Amino acid sequence: MSNELNSIGLDKKPSDTTVVVAMSGGVDSSTVAAMMKKEGYKVIGITLKLYDDGKEVAASKQCCSGQDIMDAKRVAQKLGIEHKILYYQNKFKQGVIDNFVDSYLQGETPIPCVQCNQTVKFKDLFQVSKELKADAMITGHYVKSITSGNDTSMYRAIDENRDQSYFLFSTTKDQLNYLRFPLGSMLKDETRKIAKELELNVADKPDSQDICFVPNGDYASVIRKFKPESLRKGNIKNLDGKVIGVHDGIINFTIGQRKGIKVSDKEPLYVLEINSNKNEIIVGPREKLGKKLINLENLNLLVNKPELGEKILVKVRSTGKLLEAKIKLKDQNKAEVHLKDTEDGISPGQACVFYKENENGYKVLGGGWIKS
Repeated sequence: MSNELNSIGLDKKPSDTTVVVAMSGGVDSSTVAAMMKKEGYKVIGITLKLYDDGKEVAASKQCCSGQDIMDAKRVAQKLGIEHKILYYQNKFKQGVIDNFVDSYLQGETPIPCVQCNQTVKFKDLFQVSKELKADAMITGHYVKSITSGNDTSMYRAIDENRDQSYFLFSTTKDQLNYLRFPLGSMLKDETRKIAKELELNVADKPDSQDICFVPNGDYASVIRKFKPESLRKGNIKNLDGKVIGVHDGIINFTIGQRKGIKVSDKEPLYVLEINSNKNEIIVGPREKLGKKLINLENLNLLVNKPELGEKILVKVRSTGKLLEAKIKLKDQNKAEVHLKDTEDGISPGQACVFYKENENGYKVLGGGWIKS
Protein backbone atom coordinates (compact mmCIF):
# COMPACT_ATOMS: atom_id res chain seq x y z
CA MET A 1 0.00 0.00 0.00
CA SER A 2 1.18 3.53 -0.75
CA ASN A 3 0.84 6.40 1.67
CA GLU A 4 -0.71 8.63 -0.97
CA LEU A 5 -4.38 8.49 -1.86
CA ASN A 6 -5.38 8.65 -5.51
CA SER A 7 -7.56 11.47 -6.88
CA ILE A 8 -10.79 9.79 -5.73
CA GLY A 9 -9.50 9.24 -2.20
CA LEU A 10 -8.57 5.55 -2.39
CA ASP A 11 -5.27 4.01 -1.31
CA LYS A 12 -4.61 2.40 -4.70
CA LYS A 13 -2.84 3.34 -7.90
CA PRO A 14 -5.28 4.54 -10.58
CA SER A 15 -4.15 1.66 -12.78
CA ASP A 16 -5.28 -0.76 -10.05
CA THR A 17 -8.61 1.05 -9.49
CA THR A 18 -11.79 0.20 -11.40
CA VAL A 19 -14.49 2.86 -11.61
CA VAL A 20 -17.96 2.78 -13.11
CA VAL A 21 -18.98 6.06 -14.73
CA ALA A 22 -22.69 6.68 -15.19
CA MET A 23 -22.71 8.06 -18.76
CA SER A 24 -25.90 9.86 -19.77
CA GLY A 25 -24.49 11.02 -23.11
CA GLY A 26 -24.19 14.65 -21.99
CA VAL A 27 -21.07 16.77 -21.69
CA ASP A 28 -20.76 16.39 -17.90
CA SER A 29 -20.67 12.61 -17.57
CA SER A 30 -18.64 12.28 -20.79
CA THR A 31 -16.03 14.68 -19.44
CA VAL A 32 -15.87 12.77 -16.15
CA ALA A 33 -15.28 9.51 -18.04
CA ALA A 34 -12.51 11.15 -20.08
CA MET A 35 -10.89 12.63 -16.96
CA MET A 36 -10.84 9.24 -15.24
CA LYS A 37 -9.38 7.57 -18.33
CA LYS A 38 -6.71 10.25 -18.69
CA GLU A 39 -5.69 9.79 -15.05
CA GLY A 40 -5.14 6.09 -15.68
CA TYR A 41 -8.17 4.50 -14.04
CA LYS A 42 -9.84 1.37 -15.39
CA VAL A 43 -13.11 2.87 -16.60
CA ILE A 44 -16.39 1.11 -17.33
CA GLY A 45 -19.06 3.38 -18.78
CA ILE A 46 -22.70 2.46 -18.18
CA THR A 47 -25.65 4.10 -19.91
CA LEU A 48 -29.24 3.50 -18.87
CA LYS A 49 -32.07 3.07 -21.34
CA LEU A 50 -34.94 4.31 -19.20
CA TYR A 51 -37.91 4.86 -21.47
CA ASP A 52 -39.07 4.43 -25.06
CA ASP A 53 -39.23 7.87 -26.63
CA GLY A 54 -40.35 6.60 -30.02
CA LYS A 55 -37.62 8.56 -31.81
CA GLU A 56 -34.37 6.83 -31.12
CA VAL A 57 -32.11 9.26 -32.93
CA ALA A 58 -34.03 12.49 -32.54
CA ALA A 59 -32.26 15.47 -31.04
CA SER A 60 -33.60 16.18 -27.59
CA LYS A 61 -33.34 18.54 -24.66
CA GLN A 62 -34.26 15.61 -22.43
CA CYS A 63 -31.77 13.36 -20.67
CA CYS A 64 -31.45 9.66 -21.52
CA SER A 65 -33.00 9.96 -25.01
CA GLY A 66 -32.05 7.70 -27.89
CA GLN A 67 -29.62 10.35 -29.16
CA ASP A 68 -27.95 10.50 -25.73
CA ILE A 69 -27.34 6.75 -25.72
CA MET A 70 -25.66 7.00 -29.12
CA ASP A 71 -23.55 9.95 -27.94
CA ALA A 72 -22.40 8.03 -24.86
CA LYS A 73 -21.45 5.05 -27.04
CA ARG A 74 -19.40 7.29 -29.35
CA VAL A 75 -17.56 8.89 -26.43
CA ALA A 76 -16.77 5.47 -24.95
CA GLN A 77 -15.41 4.29 -28.33
CA LYS A 78 -13.23 7.39 -28.64
CA LEU A 79 -11.86 6.87 -25.12
CA GLY A 80 -11.33 3.16 -25.68
CA ILE A 81 -13.28 2.16 -22.57
CA GLU A 82 -15.72 -0.66 -21.96
CA HIS A 83 -19.32 0.50 -22.36
CA LYS A 84 -22.53 -1.19 -21.30
CA ILE A 85 -26.17 -0.26 -21.93
CA LEU A 86 -28.66 -1.41 -19.32
CA TYR A 87 -32.28 -1.66 -20.38
CA TYR A 88 -34.24 -0.44 -17.37
CA GLN A 89 -37.52 0.66 -18.96
CA ASN A 90 -39.65 -1.53 -16.67
CA LYS A 91 -37.77 -0.53 -13.52
CA PHE A 92 -38.03 3.13 -14.51
CA LYS A 93 -41.76 2.93 -15.22
CA GLN A 94 -42.47 1.20 -11.91
CA GLY A 95 -40.14 3.29 -9.77
CA VAL A 96 -40.49 6.71 -11.38
CA ILE A 97 -43.23 7.18 -14.00
CA ASP A 98 -45.97 5.39 -12.03
CA ASN A 99 -45.10 7.41 -8.91
CA PHE A 100 -45.10 10.61 -10.96
CA VAL A 101 -48.59 9.92 -12.31
CA ASP A 102 -50.01 8.83 -8.92
CA SER A 103 -48.50 11.87 -7.21
CA TYR A 104 -50.10 14.30 -9.66
CA LEU A 105 -53.45 12.56 -9.26
CA GLN A 106 -53.18 13.15 -5.51
CA GLY A 107 -52.77 16.88 -6.11
CA GLU A 108 -49.02 16.88 -5.52
CA THR A 109 -46.15 18.29 -7.59
CA PRO A 110 -43.62 15.44 -7.83
CA ILE A 111 -39.90 15.55 -8.62
CA PRO A 112 -39.16 12.47 -10.74
CA CYS A 113 -35.43 13.30 -10.98
CA VAL A 114 -35.05 12.72 -7.22
CA GLN A 115 -36.95 9.43 -7.44
CA CYS A 116 -34.82 8.38 -10.41
CA ASN A 117 -31.64 9.01 -8.42
CA GLN A 118 -33.18 7.33 -5.37
CA THR A 119 -34.19 4.17 -7.22
CA VAL A 120 -32.79 3.35 -10.64
CA LYS A 121 -29.51 5.30 -10.62
CA PHE A 122 -28.28 5.06 -7.05
CA LYS A 123 -29.89 1.75 -6.17
CA ASP A 124 -29.89 -0.50 -9.22
CA LEU A 125 -26.81 1.00 -10.89
CA PHE A 126 -25.08 1.03 -7.51
CA GLN A 127 -25.68 -2.73 -7.24
CA VAL A 128 -24.43 -3.37 -10.78
CA SER A 129 -21.25 -1.40 -10.01
CA LYS A 130 -20.65 -3.59 -6.96
CA GLU A 131 -21.22 -6.74 -9.02
CA LEU A 132 -18.60 -5.49 -11.50
CA LYS A 133 -16.24 -5.16 -8.51
CA ALA A 134 -15.76 -1.45 -9.15
CA ASP A 135 -13.98 0.46 -6.41
CA ALA A 136 -16.20 3.51 -6.87
CA MET A 137 -19.07 4.85 -8.93
CA ILE A 138 -18.52 8.23 -10.61
CA THR A 139 -21.19 10.63 -11.84
CA GLY A 140 -21.27 14.02 -13.55
CA HIS A 141 -23.53 15.64 -10.94
CA TYR A 142 -22.62 19.09 -9.71
CA VAL A 143 -22.29 18.38 -6.00
CA LYS A 144 -19.22 18.40 -3.81
CA SER A 145 -18.26 15.55 -1.50
CA ILE A 146 -15.65 15.67 1.25
CA THR A 147 -14.30 12.50 2.86
CA SER A 148 -12.85 12.39 6.36
CA GLY A 149 -11.69 8.93 7.40
CA ASN A 150 -14.44 6.55 6.33
CA ASP A 151 -17.18 9.19 6.33
CA THR A 152 -18.23 11.21 3.29
CA SER A 153 -20.34 14.37 3.44
CA MET A 154 -22.19 16.10 0.60
CA TYR A 155 -21.99 19.84 -0.09
CA ARG A 156 -23.47 22.26 -2.56
CA ALA A 157 -21.39 22.61 -5.72
CA ILE A 158 -19.00 25.51 -6.22
CA ASP A 159 -21.10 26.52 -9.25
CA GLU A 160 -24.33 27.50 -7.46
CA ASN A 161 -26.16 27.89 -10.78
CA ARG A 162 -25.48 24.22 -11.52
CA ASP A 163 -25.74 22.80 -8.01
CA GLN A 164 -27.72 19.52 -7.97
CA SER A 165 -27.60 18.71 -4.25
CA TYR A 166 -31.35 19.33 -3.96
CA PHE A 167 -31.97 16.36 -6.27
CA LEU A 168 -29.59 14.10 -4.33
CA PHE A 169 -30.83 14.64 -0.77
CA SER A 170 -32.18 11.07 -0.62
CA THR A 171 -28.73 9.54 -1.20
CA THR A 172 -27.85 7.20 1.67
CA LYS A 173 -24.62 7.28 3.66
CA ASP A 174 -23.52 3.94 2.15
CA GLN A 175 -24.09 5.31 -1.33
CA LEU A 176 -22.25 8.55 -0.52
CA ASN A 177 -19.22 6.63 0.67
CA TYR A 178 -19.10 4.79 -2.67
CA LEU A 179 -19.95 7.70 -4.99
CA ARG A 180 -17.57 10.33 -6.34
CA PHE A 181 -18.50 13.69 -7.92
CA PRO A 182 -15.42 15.16 -9.69
CA LEU A 183 -17.31 18.19 -11.08
CA GLY A 184 -18.47 19.53 -7.72
CA SER A 185 -15.48 21.86 -7.43
CA MET A 186 -15.64 23.05 -11.04
CA LEU A 187 -17.60 25.63 -13.00
CA LYS A 188 -19.64 24.48 -15.99
CA ASP A 189 -17.46 26.55 -18.34
CA GLU A 190 -14.42 24.65 -17.05
CA THR A 191 -16.14 21.35 -17.82
CA ARG A 192 -16.84 22.38 -21.41
CA LYS A 193 -13.27 23.64 -21.77
CA ILE A 194 -11.89 20.25 -20.67
CA ALA A 195 -14.32 18.47 -23.03
CA LYS A 196 -13.02 20.58 -25.94
CA GLU A 197 -9.39 19.99 -24.98
CA LEU A 198 -10.10 16.24 -24.95
CA GLU A 199 -11.90 16.60 -28.32
CA LEU A 200 -15.15 15.08 -27.15
CA ASN A 201 -17.95 15.30 -29.71
CA VAL A 202 -20.41 16.42 -27.00
CA ALA A 203 -18.35 19.43 -25.86
CA ASP A 204 -20.93 21.92 -27.19
CA LYS A 205 -24.01 19.78 -26.62
CA PRO A 206 -26.85 21.72 -24.91
CA ASP A 207 -27.78 20.72 -21.38
CA SER A 208 -30.92 18.63 -20.88
CA GLN A 209 -33.78 20.80 -19.67
CA ASP A 210 -36.92 18.70 -19.65
CA ILE A 211 -37.93 15.69 -17.58
CA CYS A 212 -36.89 12.79 -19.81
CA PHE A 213 -40.33 11.18 -20.24
CA VAL A 214 -42.28 14.47 -20.42
CA PRO A 215 -42.35 15.83 -23.99
CA ASN A 216 -42.03 19.63 -24.14
CA GLY A 217 -42.78 19.96 -20.43
CA ASP A 218 -46.40 18.85 -20.95
CA TYR A 219 -47.03 16.90 -17.73
CA ALA A 220 -50.75 16.52 -18.38
CA SER A 221 -50.10 14.63 -21.63
CA VAL A 222 -48.13 11.97 -19.75
CA ILE A 223 -50.91 11.51 -17.22
CA ARG A 224 -53.54 11.34 -19.97
CA LYS A 225 -51.48 8.64 -21.63
CA PHE A 226 -51.21 6.41 -18.55
CA LYS A 227 -54.48 7.34 -16.79
CA PRO A 228 -56.89 8.71 -19.42
CA GLU A 229 -59.78 8.46 -16.96
CA SER A 230 -58.09 11.00 -14.67
CA LEU A 231 -59.15 14.09 -16.62
CA ARG A 232 -62.40 14.82 -14.77
CA LYS A 233 -64.08 18.18 -14.42
CA GLY A 234 -64.50 19.49 -10.88
CA ASN A 235 -65.32 22.56 -8.85
CA ILE A 236 -63.20 25.62 -8.23
CA LYS A 237 -63.97 27.08 -4.80
CA ASN A 238 -62.95 30.22 -2.96
CA LEU A 239 -61.82 30.33 0.67
CA ASP A 240 -65.44 30.62 1.83
CA GLY A 241 -66.28 27.30 0.16
CA LYS A 242 -68.35 28.91 -2.58
CA VAL A 243 -68.21 27.34 -6.05
CA ILE A 244 -66.94 30.03 -8.43
CA GLY A 245 -65.96 27.98 -11.46
CA VAL A 246 -65.19 24.60 -13.02
CA HIS A 247 -61.80 23.07 -13.86
CA ASP A 248 -60.95 20.45 -16.51
CA GLY A 249 -58.87 18.22 -14.21
CA ILE A 250 -56.68 18.73 -11.14
CA ILE A 251 -53.65 17.45 -13.06
CA ASN A 252 -53.57 20.82 -14.83
CA PHE A 253 -52.81 22.68 -11.59
CA THR A 254 -50.06 23.09 -9.01
CA ILE A 255 -49.92 25.12 -5.79
CA GLY A 256 -49.25 28.80 -6.51
CA GLN A 257 -50.45 28.61 -10.11
CA ARG A 258 -52.32 31.59 -11.54
CA LYS A 259 -52.76 30.71 -15.22
CA GLY A 260 -55.61 28.47 -16.33
CA ILE A 261 -58.02 29.19 -13.47
CA LYS A 262 -60.30 31.13 -15.85
CA VAL A 263 -62.29 32.79 -13.10
CA SER A 264 -62.67 36.57 -12.95
CA ASP A 265 -62.35 38.32 -9.61
CA LYS A 266 -61.49 41.78 -8.32
CA GLU A 267 -57.91 40.58 -7.71
CA PRO A 268 -55.76 37.82 -9.27
CA LEU A 269 -56.52 34.32 -7.97
CA TYR A 270 -53.94 31.62 -7.19
CA VAL A 271 -54.25 27.91 -6.47
CA LEU A 272 -53.99 27.53 -2.69
CA GLU A 273 -55.00 23.91 -2.26
CA ILE A 274 -55.75 20.85 -4.39
CA ASN A 275 -58.22 18.38 -2.90
CA SER A 276 -57.87 15.16 -4.87
CA ASN A 277 -60.52 13.33 -2.81
CA LYS A 278 -63.19 15.86 -3.80
CA ASN A 279 -61.61 16.63 -7.19
CA GLU A 280 -61.63 20.36 -6.46
CA ILE A 281 -59.19 23.23 -6.22
CA ILE A 282 -59.28 26.07 -3.71
CA VAL A 283 -58.21 29.50 -4.95
CA GLY A 284 -57.59 32.84 -3.27
CA PRO A 285 -55.40 35.97 -3.23
CA ARG A 286 -51.62 35.76 -3.33
CA GLU A 287 -51.15 36.78 0.32
CA LYS A 288 -52.82 33.50 1.32
CA LEU A 289 -50.07 31.47 -0.38
CA GLY A 290 -47.49 32.14 2.33
CA LYS A 291 -46.50 29.45 4.84
CA LYS A 292 -44.13 29.27 7.79
CA LEU A 293 -44.82 25.69 8.89
CA ILE A 294 -44.02 22.71 6.65
CA ASN A 295 -44.76 19.06 7.51
CA LEU A 296 -42.34 16.51 6.11
CA GLU A 297 -42.43 12.73 5.74
CA ASN A 298 -40.03 10.01 4.54
CA LEU A 299 -36.96 11.76 5.95
CA ASN A 300 -33.44 10.91 4.90
CA LEU A 301 -30.90 12.21 7.41
CA LEU A 302 -27.19 12.30 6.52
CA VAL A 303 -26.04 13.60 9.92
CA ASN A 304 -26.71 12.93 13.59
CA LYS A 305 -29.63 14.72 15.22
CA PRO A 306 -27.50 17.29 17.12
CA GLU A 307 -26.37 18.79 13.79
CA LEU A 308 -30.00 19.65 13.05
CA GLY A 309 -30.21 21.83 16.15
CA GLU A 310 -30.47 25.60 16.22
CA LYS A 311 -30.68 27.47 12.93
CA ILE A 312 -30.23 25.71 9.63
CA LEU A 313 -31.05 26.57 6.03
CA VAL A 314 -33.62 24.81 3.86
CA LYS A 315 -34.55 24.74 0.20
CA VAL A 316 -38.19 23.99 -0.70
CA ARG A 317 -37.92 23.94 -4.51
CA SER A 318 -35.07 23.23 -6.90
CA THR A 319 -34.85 26.84 -8.11
CA GLY A 320 -35.54 28.40 -4.71
CA LYS A 321 -33.19 30.28 -2.43
CA LEU A 322 -31.92 29.05 0.93
CA LEU A 323 -34.30 29.93 3.77
CA GLU A 324 -33.57 30.18 7.49
CA ALA A 325 -35.45 27.58 9.52
CA LYS A 326 -35.57 25.33 12.56
CA ILE A 327 -36.27 21.60 12.40
CA LYS A 328 -38.40 19.72 14.91
CA LEU A 329 -38.11 15.95 14.49
CA LYS A 330 -41.36 14.14 15.30
CA ASP A 331 -40.01 10.62 14.73
CA GLN A 332 -37.53 8.88 12.43
CA ASN A 333 -39.62 9.60 9.34
CA LYS A 334 -41.43 12.87 10.08
CA ALA A 335 -40.47 16.43 10.94
CA GLU A 336 -41.80 19.96 11.18
CA VAL A 337 -39.92 22.80 9.50
CA HIS A 338 -40.46 26.22 11.05
CA LEU A 339 -39.42 28.94 8.60
CA LYS A 340 -38.15 32.26 9.90
CA ASP A 341 -40.02 34.11 7.15
CA THR A 342 -43.17 33.32 5.17
CA GLU A 343 -42.60 31.53 1.84
CA ASP A 344 -45.08 31.34 -1.04
CA GLY A 345 -46.06 28.36 -3.17
CA ILE A 346 -44.86 25.48 -0.99
CA SER A 347 -46.25 22.39 -2.66
CA PRO A 348 -46.86 18.81 -1.42
CA GLY A 349 -44.75 16.34 -3.39
CA GLN A 350 -41.73 18.62 -3.54
CA ALA A 351 -38.62 18.10 -1.40
CA CYS A 352 -37.38 20.18 1.52
CA VAL A 353 -33.60 19.85 1.79
CA PHE A 354 -31.55 20.84 4.87
CA TYR A 355 -28.22 22.68 4.74
CA LYS A 356 -25.74 24.13 7.21
CA GLU A 357 -22.86 26.42 6.33
CA ASN A 358 -19.35 25.65 7.56
CA GLU A 359 -15.77 26.31 6.44
CA ASN A 360 -16.19 23.90 3.50
CA GLY A 361 -19.40 25.40 2.13
CA TYR A 362 -23.04 24.40 2.49
CA LYS A 363 -23.25 20.89 3.90
CA VAL A 364 -26.29 18.77 3.02
CA LEU A 365 -27.82 17.45 6.25
CA GLY A 366 -30.63 15.50 4.59
CA GLY A 367 -34.25 16.32 3.86
CA GLY A 368 -37.75 14.99 3.38
CA TRP A 369 -40.85 15.12 1.22
CA ILE A 370 -43.36 17.91 1.76
CA LYS A 371 -46.70 16.53 2.98
CA SER A 372 -48.39 19.84 3.80
